Amino acid sequence: MFKQVDILAIAAHPDDAELGCAGTLLKLHSLGYKTGIIDLTRGELGSRGSVEVRRREAAAAARVLGLEFRANLELEDGNVTVDKQNRLRLVAAMRQCRPRLVITHSVGAHPDHGNTMLLVNEAVHNSGLARIETGQERFRPDKVAYWEVFDRKMDPHVIVDISDFYEKKEKVVSAYASQLHDPASREPQTYLSRPEFLDQLKSFHRHLGAMVGCVYGEGFRLSRLPRIPDLTLC
Repeated sequence: MFKQVDILAIAAHPDDAELGCAGTLLKLHSLGYKTGIIDLTRGELGSRGSVEVRRREAAAAARVLGLEFRANLELEDGNVTVDKQNRLRLVAAMRQCRPRLVITHSVGAHPDHGNTMLLVNEAVHNSGLARIETGQERFRPDKVAYWEVFDRKMDPHVIVDISDFYEKKEKVVSAYASQLHDPASREPQTYLSRPEFLDQLKSFHRHLGAMVGCVYGEGFRLSRLPRIPDLTLC
């Protein structure tokens, strides 16, 4: 189910990781890093599409991203809880994947997003505790990065230049056709299905890019600040 990777993204729903950090995952893959995604739920409460449709869309996005693996823990959508059972499942996953970096949600409008962030934080810590038994060697990732979202005030610690990968990010996001604008659809409208959504997403990443002098950027807060050997490298 899981494979060893350098970077592991953990998201509440299929399409969350793509919206939050697809450009960064694409860039890291191009640099030779192994990447993977764990979706916690199947998105069964979504107003559009279906579990099976979203499963196919997630698989299509994973192929474009070049992931080593994509897994779904099938927790209950709308009820991602920070509890012992879910924590242990993520601890076991991290000990098998052994990522240097975990990427996940910052606090957002959806309660599952904030709970995913809390669950990941606890699992990352507990994964390094020898007395938490999973039948695996203990392991703790170096750090956690939390992607910035455009429905909250931004205060990123770092911004990744994804200018060369934005077109491909749009392709990845567009794999979730059931969630995006379709004038022929009779399903309920959502935030993502508005005609202007993809333009707003592009403007968001242009703004982050402008903050650091590039065309498109993805912003992250970090569980600990980065250490650099030379101030001129900033």
